[in-house]
Amino acid sequence: MRPVYGTILTARGRMVTDLVTLWLGAGGEEGLGLSVATCGLEAVLGHFNRFLPPRLARVEDLGDRVGMLTVLGPEAGDVVAAVLGAAPAEGFVLLDGGPLGEQADGEAGGALVARAVEQVPSWDVWLPAAGMPAAWERLGEAGAAPVGQAVWDTLRIEAGYPAFGTDMDETTIPVEAGLVERAFDHDKGCYTGQEVIVRIRHRGRVNWHLRALRFGEAAARPGDQLFEAGGGKVRGRVTSVAQSPRFGQAIGLGYVRREVEPPATLRLERGLGAAVGVELAEPRAAGSHR
Repeated sequence: MRPVYGTILTARGRMVTDLVTLWLGAGGEEGLGLSVATCGLEAVLGHFNRFLPPRLARVEDLGDRVGMLTVLGPEAGDVVAAVLGAAPAEGFVLLDGGPLGEQADGEAGGALVARAVEQVPSWDVWLPAAGMPAAWERLGEAGAAPVGQAVWDTLRIEAGYPAFGTDMDETTIPVEAGLVERAFDHDKGCYTGQEVIVRIRHRGRVNWHLRALRFGEAAARPGDQLFEAGGGKVRGRVTSVAQSPRFGQAIGLGYVRREVEPPATLRLERGLGAAVGVELAEPRAAGSHR
């Protein structure tokens, strides 16, 4: 079984959110598990309430019942296997019945999902909220150390992956964010917003493209505008920034006008502002789910 990365779109091809979908199995608990960014949850629930007939499926917010931990690093596989008894190289495995299941002794299960986002081995662990403290403690005893959101953001930006709520929002067309080959199956049936995506993919274009940015020692911030070198025209905007040990400088993601072909140089300020390198943001498509 494999997790599936995708998006939910409006009829105009704008994003409601991105998400990861897991098939949780057949039987009494048959259904799909959806991992959605917190900032996209309200829009997703509203979308389902509007377009999903309740006689076909029921939607339930499990945010207060199911939590998620991400374990990553060179030795993450050994730690995950020691604590959870498995470390799939790809796809995912259900733990004791899955995040919605329940064992005979009343203890709920979970799911272990292999990631393909960062540049190091990594797994998402879905568990009942009540079991999260014990899992955290066991992972620590096995050698894991808490690192915080900033480390995840750095790895994400290094790998060129946009995050919903930071690099993408309800105004984003997935083509702009480079999601077309990663989040869409062009051989499957119809979906809301398909006409817009197909038209752009085959006959059109978008004005903005997500790009990898290299700031050197310049102090860039999300929201900063990017200007053409030697001129005053705005050619882009910064959405994410991180200090990268891998590249030895400040890096980021942002949207740049289609006329600016990477590799290129823009500036943080008009005229002689700090130079910003513009490169392709090329996250892996196959196997990626976030």
